[in-house]
Amino acid sequence: MKSRHKRLTLIVAGLALLGGAVALILSAFQENLVFFHTPTEVAEGKAPTGRAFRIGGLVEGGSIQRAADGITVNFIVTDTAKRIPVSYKGPLPDLFKEGKGAVVQGKLGPDGTFLASEVLAKHDENYMPPEAQHALDQAHKAEKTLKQ
Repeated sequence: MKSRHKRLTLIVAGLALLGGAVALILSAFQENLVFFHTPTEVAEGKAPTGRAFRIGGLVEGGSIQRAADGITVNFIVTDTAKRIPVSYKGPLPDLFKEGKGAVVQGKLGPDGTFLASEVLAKHDENYMPPEAQHALDQAHKAEKTLKQ
């Protein structure tokens, strides 16, 4: 085999390995990518089905209900325009309360209930997740334009 053919074979093999590595990295990235949606977007069907995503907003006052098993908690997340029921099994963050901001991650169930795998609560009086704050601001703007 000529040195020219050897060099070409090495280049082709190197490009094939590089392409395989890029494909594996993109595949892993795609599996771990989680998008944020507002309760309004979820209610309008814009959220993915069968795939994990996050929703955020305020925990509606009077909506927290603990099941008899002591592990399951049901509550409602709202952006003041739409409401999404959430079911979560596990311990809640200490700062999780009604009327406070929260972001939940999980999947949308067939009955429209969001099955949460993780619940995040705001960490002090001045903080709300940027996505949740943006969703609330948009809902307030939409509410004002409807009243005019």
